[in-house]
Amino acid sequence: MLLLLPPSETKRAGGAPGTRLALSELRYPMLTDARRATLDAVTALAHDHEAAVKALKLGVKQHHEVAKNRVLETSEVLPAADRYTGVLYDALDAATLPEHARERLGRHVVIHSAVLGPIGALDGIPDYRLSHDSRLPGVRLRALWADAAAGALGGESGLVLDARSQGYAALGPAPHAVWLEVVAEGPDGRRRALNHFNKHAKGELARAYALSGEHPGTVRELVDWGAAHGFRLEAGTPGPAGAGSRLVLITA
Repeated sequence: MLLLLPPSETKRAGGAPGTRLALSELRYPMLTDARRATLDAVTALAHDHEAAVKALKLGVKQHHEVAKNRVLETSEVLPAADRYTGVLYDALDAATLPEHARERLGRHVVIHSAVLGPIGALDGIPDYRLSHDSRLPGVRLRALWADAAAGALGGESGLVLDARSQGYAALGPAPHAVWLEVVAEGPDGRRRALNHFNKHAKGELARAYALSGEHPGTVRELVDWGAAHGFRLEAGTPGPAGAGSRLVLITA
């Protein structure tokens, strides 16, 4: 199974000494042209501070983040799963996974970056600021990325579980993927969508999957895997456009 995760707005600063972004080493090398186009546009925008603040929708206390985008290709990198912070990635806590689980994370988890598109969870990436709905001069992210990313993800064989937000899924539809939705079920049986705990549940699921060493190949096998690892999963109605079906993760 391949698990698709969204990125996070918040990121860990710094990087491994002596490292820098290497496009040729990222997962899905067929996306290099789209990555280059986005990198060039983001870097160029960063040299116009006021325009970048507006395009990136930065608050007063976030203006310093423009500087990150000026040095995307020369700054030090960290594995993507270690770079991202926030609710989902705090729950995943990739840095504390044993070596075999981190290797599994690298093989079976893909994170969708607004700058680099879908990347492997252990691919080295710089600190940056860009969201799926950011506006770049001369570049429409959805137009640039949708077909290219869909082509890359469509080449994956086996079960693909799409746990991205709808904004990132629109940047690169995953053909035939199973869309993951997280809901809370109250004492009366009513279900409601979640925000904060949605991300936490996805992070816990990703961590459990990395640790388990198992390979569910169908939705039924994934539901059974979930039950064995403390996750209540059930099949649902079709998900957003581009998703073949929907799987619901139910929390209390």
